[in-house]
Amino acid sequence: MAERVQPSYPPPSTDEQLTPKLAPPSPEKPIPQPGTYVIQIPKDQIYRVPPPENARRYAKLSKRKARQSTCRSCCCCLLTTILVFLLAAAILAAVVYFVFKPESPKYSVESVAIKGFNLTSSSPLSPEFDVTVRANNPNDKIGIYYEEGSSVKVFYEEVNVCNGALPAFYQPTNNVTMFETALKGSGIELSKAALRALSDEQNKGMVPFTLKLRAPVKIKLGSIKTFEITVKVTCDITVDKLTAASKIVSKDCDYGVNLW
Repeated sequence: MAERVQPSYPPPSTDEQLTPKLAPPSPEKPIPQPGTYVIQIPKDQIYRVPPPENARRYAKLSKRKARQSTCRSCCCCLLTTILVFLLAAAILAAVVYFVFKPESPKYSVESVAIKGFNLTSSSPLSPEFDVTVRANNPNDKIGIYYEEGSSVKVFYEEVNVCNGALPAFYQPTNNVTMFETALKGSGIELSKAALRALSDEQNKGMVPFTLKLRAPVKIKLGSIKTFEITVKVTCDITVDKLTAASKIVSKDCDYGVNLW
């Protein structure tokens, strides 16, 4: 059997045996200046602190951000509350509309009797108007309570010539009510030009007046009585003469409500 021959290597030279291997040179560290110290701190223990001249400004900015955050939260809560309230009101209005099917009441002036207009005298006037108003409630399920505190005024060329009020009463469903109200004025002074205009208009059979009615009412929905609202009626009427036998030549009434 043949013997295995081990490879032979040449022996190291004498220079390699005597010369030690030198480590690679390390980078030179900066030499600190005399009288100074070098302190090494781990990176995970370094904290940033604003310099003293910016500390006050930093505190103000922090407070401002906190206030802005609080204000934002309050605004969001308020907006959410308003939206929920509006949604609930819309749902309630829809329910009331579909259940009760409300219709607007209608008003008109049916007759006017006038006294106290002496156009030939220079003394102050004390006019009186007896006005008949027609109120129509066309609703099937809604009644109307007319409360105390109403007012009825008559104007001639923006001069308030007499005042009065409506009686307090309840108007049931599908009802037409005719009610009379007496309006009085005293110490009314009109200019000579206004008196001449009244005389000319009476001769033509076309004397214009404006009647303004304001009445606080409460609505009855079934067994529920709502909060108070104000009915507003404005009628432009023209009469043929300034006497108790006057007749309405033309009329145009507009009405609406104030919810508060």
